[in-house]
Amino acid sequence: MKAVFFDLDDTLLWDEKSIHTTFQETCREAEKKYGLDPESFEQIVREEARKLYSSYETYDYTVMIGINPFEGLWSNFSEPISEGFQKLNAIAPEYRKNAWTNGLKTAGIDDEAFGQYLADFFAAERRKRPYVYEETYPVLNRLKGSYELLLLTNGDPSLQKEKLAGVPELAPYFNEIVISGDYGKGKPDPGIFEHCLQLLNLTKDEVIMVGDNPKTDILGASRVGIQTVWINRHGKKNETDVTPDYEIKDLHELFDILK
Repeated sequence: MKAVFFDLDDTLLWDEKSIHTTFQETCREAEKKYGLDPESFEQIVREEARKLYSSYETYDYTVMIGINPFEGLWSNFSEPISEGFQKLNAIAPEYRKNAWTNGLKTAGIDDEAFGQYLADFFAAERRKRPYVYEETYPVLNRLKGSYELLLLTNGDPSLQKEKLAGVPELAPYFNEIVISGDYGKGKPDPGIFEHCLQLLNLTKDEVIMVGDNPKTDILGASRVGIQTVWINRHGKKNETDVTPDYEIKDLHELFDILK
């Protein structure tokens, strides 16, 4: 084994916590102004964001690249590297405002100006909240020098680069960083994994993939014959038909697998 491929969000970065705490803080603004229950309002806005996101002509493109509705709530899609990203860049301000405005309407409040305020507040707050798992740096420190490291992440290049800029210690660990938006397709497409192998001039038998998502990280790597490690920190039930080669709850467990 010569290299380890890592997913980024919810594998090395605790993106789920970043998004949840940002929603909490933003929904408290609605509680202050209109007395809305923050937890209930969060669920309403999440649902309205999903519905709106899937209504745009760009939806199929975002699925192919691997960009979820909640990343759209703070991404500017500012790198016009394809027609799809040009369209997303044009749609983003309207999407952000309407997701929150629609949420307010569903909660019985018609206030477009406050919807815009919440949209801007959410985007600003999310940028303040880059969380890294406690074991991320110790594990990367042990791996660096013994293995080649590659970061393989789905998403908008401008946003993923911004996430990495928010934790500047992270990127230097990696020999290569591959973002699906740059490549043109996201995990689980086998092509992006083959591209990563070519970048490091390695074969599938010399690499192991570590990720939190069975439907993208594990499935995609399995399709090209790369061994897979599912990082399942919260003991979730695997409700897919994708079977990882290994399952761990902490990245430190990776060393026993590598041995």
